[in-house]
Amino acid sequence: MTQSSTAQDIATGSPVRLQAVSAEGQPEVTPALEELYRGFEQELLVPLWTEIGDLMPAHPRSRAVPYLWRWKRLRELADRAGDLVPVGRGGERRAIALANPSLGGRPFATPTLWAAIQYLMPGEDAPEHRHTQHAFRFVVEGSGVWTVVGGDPVPMNRGDFLPQAGWNWHAHHNATSEPMAWIDGLDIPFQYVTEAQFFEFGRDEISDAERITPDRSRSERLWGHPGLRPLSAVPATPGSPLLSYKWEYTNAALGDQLLLEKEGFGGTVEPGHAAVRYSNPHDGSDVLPTVRAEFHRIARGAETAPVRETGSSVYQVFDGSGVVTVGGESWTVSRGDLFVVPSWEPFSARSEAGATDSDEGALDLFRFSDAPVFEALKLNRTQKDA
Repeated sequence: MTQSSTAQDIATGSPVRLQAVSAEGQPEVTPALEELYRGFEQELLVPLWTEIGDLMPAHPRSRAVPYLWRWKRLRELADRAGDLVPVGRGGERRAIALANPSLGGRPFATPTLWAAIQYLMPGEDAPEHRHTQHAFRFVVEGSGVWTVVGGDPVPMNRGDFLPQAGWNWHAHHNATSEPMAWIDGLDIPFQYVTEAQFFEFGRDEISDAERITPDRSRSERLWGHPGLRPLSAVPATPGSPLLSYKWEYTNAALGDQLLLEKEGFGGTVEPGHAAVRYSNPHDGSDVLPTVRAEFHRIARGAETAPVRETGSSVYQVFDGSGVVTVGGESWTVSRGDLFVVPSWEPFSARSEAGATDSDEGALDLFRFSDAPVFEALKLNRTQKDA
C-alpha cells in the first residue's frame, strides 16, 4: 500500500477492519462488542485475540510456496532478452528474477532471498554500481565473463562461486564471442522489508586496466590457498575477501568425502551425502553476513532424510538428475533447474544420476539460504522428520 493511499484510507475511514465472529476463544458477539471494534478501527488499534492464530502460529507458515523453474526455459527466455533488451544505465543488468507465485508478483524467490538468471552478450559490459545488498554469482555453465569488483577482474567459469559483500563497486564484461548466463543471489527482499537498502551508480565504463582477463584474480592470489591466511591481511570487513571459490576445489572436497565414507572413515553428513559450506578464510564465518552458501553431492541411489529448517533456501541443480521433494511437491530435476524450499517445509532428495547426465555420477546441488540471519537472531531451528 502506498503512502498516499494509506493517507486516503485514514481520511475516509480506517484501514483497520475488524469483524466479530462466534468462535471458540473469542468473546460473545454483542452490539457492545461491535461498538468496541468500531472504536478500535477509528483509533487504528488491533486486538491480539483476533489475530493470534495468524501472528503466533504453532510453527512457521511461510508466505512462499515450493516451486520449480526449469533451466532450459529460463535460458531460452534470457537468450531472447539478449536480443531485445540492452544493458546500460536505467536497467543496469539483464537479470531476470524468480518470482515465487504466492508473493504477489514481487521479484522475490522467498520472503528474504532474490535469485535471478543474468545474461551478458558477446563483448558486452554491465556498468559499474554498488549497493548495500549482499550478492553472489554462481556459474552452472559457460565461461568468458569477468566480474570486476573494486578494480579486481575475477574470472567466472562453470562451478565457480563468487561472493561479493555489499557496498563494493562492481561491473561485468564478456570478453568472448559467446553469450553467457549465470545465477545471481542477493538479500534484496530482506533489505527491502527492513528498509535498509542503498544504491549508487558508478562509472559508465571500466578502464582498460580492468578489462584484462587473468586466470586468477588478485583476491585469489592472496586468499585462495587452503588453510593459509596472509599476515598482511587487513582487519576483517563484512563478507569474504576471497572473490572466487573455484570448482576444482569444491569438486575435490566432495569427492574425497564420498571416498572416505567408502573406506569406512565417515566424512559425509549421512550415507551417500557429501556437503561443504563456503566459508570466509579470514575467520571461518559465512561468506556473506546474510547469505549462507553450500554444495551438496548425493551419490547415485542415495536419498537424504527429510529435514525442516527455519528460514528459506534456493537450490540449483549443478549436475546429474534425481527427484526432490519439498513439502507436498515432488519434481524430477536435471542440470540447471532451480527450486525453492520455504521455511519449515520438509526437504529431501534422491539421486538418479548416471554416466549420461553427470560428470561425477551424482546429483550435485548448489544451495543458498538466509541461515546467518536466523542464527544471529537465535531463531534457527532444524528438525529431521522420521
